Amino acid sequence: MPTRTLLRWAESLSATARTGLGFSQSLYERERFEEILRVAADIRVAAAPDGDAAEDADGLVVEWLSQVGEGVPGYVTPKVAVGAAVGNDDGELLLIQRADSGVWLYPTGWCDVGYSAAEVAVKEVHEETGIEAEPVRLIAVLDGLRLGFTRVPLYSLVFYCRALGGTLAPHPLECRDVGWFTPETLPAPLVGYERWGEHVFAAVRGEHRDVLYDRVREPLWRGDLDTAREPR
Repeated sequence: MPTRTLLRWAESLSATARTGLGFSQSLYERERFEEILRVAADIRVAAAPDGDAAEDADGLVVEWLSQVGEGVPGYVTPKVAVGAAVGNDDGELLLIQRADSGVWLYPTGWCDVGYSAAEVAVKEVHEETGIEAEPVRLIAVLDGLRLGFTRVPLYSLVFYCRALGGTLAPHPLECRDVGWFTPETLPAPLVGYERWGEHVFAAVRGEHRDVLYDRVREPLWRGDLDTAREPR
């Protein structure tokens, strides 16, 4: 069973249970939702066994319960992140090596309250790389959990951006390295390139394409990427 499938099951169960706790006052229903949380925690730990399973699962349940809100604030939804595919006049793509995992990816970060998505893209690029960039257009909307980008449920809004200036300077806490790359000089490990790479470099080359998004699975929730339906 693929790890990303187990993680998707665990996060879906956890979200359903926490949302149920946020809307229900019935003691019976709340007990059932908490039991679902315990099952979700066991699945999550089984997907990444890096410690004592029972202790880790109990800790996850406590963490998830601490995040339960009441009513609409308790409705669990994916977080929102913004990615910036920055190109320069030489046809190169700006990539960072993340400090936490060591993988390479375009600059990306969580959306901050008070900023538009495009403003977050500008801010993240400058903070992480020292490069000043201008958003040109939205080129992709991707489900990070489904594609194995992250263990946190999120939607990533990816903007194609044009480099305006600045000097490469990796953020001392968030990045190990930063650089400009062509398709022939890409670094490794590069996460998710098989999904976004061709589309992103098409934008860098000046091509205009429809926004890339995750295809609809067949059946809707249980299907996998191989059975996803192309848009009509």
